[in-house]
Amino acid sequence: MVVKVDFFDRKKRELGVSLNEVQKKAVLQTEGALLLLASPGSGKTTTIIMRIGYLIEEKGVDPSRIKGVTFSKASAMDMKERFVRFFPELEPVDFSTIHSLAFEVVREHFYKESIKYQLIEGAADIKDPSFMNKKLMLRKIYQDYAGENITEDQLEELATYISFIKNKLIKKNHWSTVPCDVPHAEQIFEEYEKVKNANPGQLLLDYDDMLTIANEALEQNPYLLRKYQQRYDYVLTDESQDTSLVQHSIIEKLVRGHGNICVVADDDQSIYTWRAAEPQYLLDFKQVYPKAKIVKMEQNYRSSKEIVEVANQFIKRNKNRYDKNMFTENESAKPVVIKVFPDYEDQSKYLAQELSKLQSYKNAAVLYRNNASSILLINGFERAGIPFYMKDSDNRFFSHWIVEDILNFMRVTFNEVRIDIFEKIYTKFNGYVTKQQMWELKKIANGQSVFDNLLNMVELKGYQIKQIKACKETFQQMKGKTPFHVIRLIREDLGYEKALEKMSQRLGFKMDALLDILNTLEEISGSLNTMTEFANRLKHLESMMKTSKVNKGQNAVTLSTLHSSKGLEFKKVYMTDLIDGIIPSKSDNEAKKEGNLNPMEEAARLFYVGMTRAEKELELISYRKRNKKNTKPSVFLLNVAYILDPQKEKEAGQKSDGKKPEIPHNPNALTKVSQLIVGSAVKHRVFGRGEILGFVEEGIEIRFQAGVKKLSIERCLTMGLLEPAD
Repeated sequence: MVVKVDFFDRKKRELGVSLNEVQKKAVLQTEGALLLLASPGSGKTTTIIMRIGYLIEEKGVDPSRIKGVTFSKASAMDMKERFVRFFPELEPVDFSTIHSLAFEVVREHFYKESIKYQLIEGAADIKDPSFMNKKLMLRKIYQDYAGENITEDQLEELATYISFIKNKLIKKNHWSTVPCDVPHAEQIFEEYEKVKNANPGQLLLDYDDMLTIANEALEQNPYLLRKYQQRYDYVLTDESQDTSLVQHSIIEKLVRGHGNICVVADDDQSIYTWRAAEPQYLLDFKQVYPKAKIVKMEQNYRSSKEIVEVANQFIKRNKNRYDKNMFTENESAKPVVIKVFPDYEDQSKYLAQELSKLQSYKNAAVLYRNNASSILLINGFERAGIPFYMKDSDNRFFSHWIVEDILNFMRVTFNEVRIDIFEKIYTKFNGYVTKQQMWELKKIANGQSVFDNLLNMVELKGYQIKQIKACKETFQQMKGKTPFHVIRLIREDLGYEKALEKMSQRLGFKMDALLDILNTLEEISGSLNTMTEFANRLKHLESMMKTSKVNKGQNAVTLSTLHSSKGLEFKKVYMTDLIDGIIPSKSDNEAKKEGNLNPMEEAARLFYVGMTRAEKELELISYRKRNKKNTKPSVFLLNVAYILDPQKEKEAGQKSDGKKPEIPHNPNALTKVSQLIVGSAVKHRVFGRGEILGFVEEGIEIRFQAGVKKLSIERCLTMGLLEPAD
């Protein structure tokens, strides 16, 4: 016991690091399996490094016999740097990602089997045409099956689908059970695997293959397994809530002999099940390691009392989790703030206005669910002179086919002779030109307007002549107009928006996402005078996004998706787009719960991750309209609103004797936010018949005969107070 005290006292003197009793318990629990459940801001990394140092300094373990496995390169680097800082005199410990460990196994396995291989990840090599790139392969295979080019969104979804199947170790006869919106996904995957394995002299591998092959090699090669088992006496895995089934399987094999495994995780921060993470593995930990100890690090050192209390109450609504109670001894700061604006565009204007008041930009972060939300933000921030750093700059917006379409419409107004540009958009406005007519038009090379050539030299039907004349007139009207006006003419007079609706129905695109892009382009064009300025503005914003990486660590506001924000912390955090359909997403709402996997619970965990990034101030932002349609507030925002101010409505309050009233079951009751439709008639258990007027920060407004009432949506839905009116 004296040795233990000496170690902690010594480190407090040397490093100024003082551990609490639970952290000390985690450090001292060195033998056997340990599941360390680390709440946000609980000093996880410090505890891990101290535990490794204790193994070396006090238990005499050789550093080379300890293996640290992390989920990301950044995490591995952080642990390496922290270990050197804490224990500069000690030999280094082997920290790496799980992929790096798997690649080491695969390399050795292939060497012994005399198998040649080539990695197909990363960018294509222009200098080496023979280099096979994963994305290029998938693009080509998709084109062969679908007869058209794959979009960037489809490519990402297809890659995620393939990765999911491999990480879940799903057998081929069950591939069809995995949903994917990309046409022919299963056949494309099958063909992709055939191409990779077509040359027995050189296999082509992606990153997921490294995991599955390493797992198989350790399973089938006793010599290789024994070698790796004997290499390490202690294994530690960090961020294990993000670990997939195949990754868990590799680690299990590694520790099968000694059983000294420390798994560090937080089931409340598992937000990657779509990427094959297995949060249920943590909940079933004792089934895998029956003698395991479970230690809960619940004290939060990061955030204020207000933030911790709200976040803790919020996540407790999830059912499929370890029972934890996050707390803090930090001082109070500011209350959590909810702001609801009239329209989507007001959000970015407000943020630009608020952030411009800050003396230190690096203390603030703006978080959002989807990367597309960043475009209006960077547009507003750049105009306001606010420097920003984008955690994950996804510039697919600027290469999206809708952006290209709008620019091509504008190009035609400058040069009606350019048949190559006209060909890219002729099916997307109401000229009703057929493929055959387009083919005839392309044969004409007289340097005249494409519209004149269509009208004078191509056989048209009567209704087409009228339409093409009207379209020609609209294109001519666009000359000299502001880009905002031009985009409105394209959307309405040329019928581009209706064309998008038909494409969405035919090809399965999400119309709301397409409208978001159009509305974002309109917002960007708002203060510009010419179409040339508009095209240059898009190029400038794309360049700003790409170069924002140089602002990392500088005095700049951080922009990040909620997913990418995990592990970060800021004094002030703004969470944006908190409406139903974004968080939770439409698919979260519609997806069926399968076993212990509940998409709504994962969406709640994502919301929780966002809240717990904040140290002192947290603002939750929503709006009432988007794309000219009424929005519904995120049910999670309503949860927080209720936590901040539980409303004591007359019909749902306490009885005079202090007991809660019994809630009679109502089979017709509305139970989902999506059922609350503005303008619809409802019946309230106490107030009678009413009409839903809209959503407000306090909840929902309904006009009853007795007047307009503001009611808590949380209470109305959970207590079955509303039902559809006859």
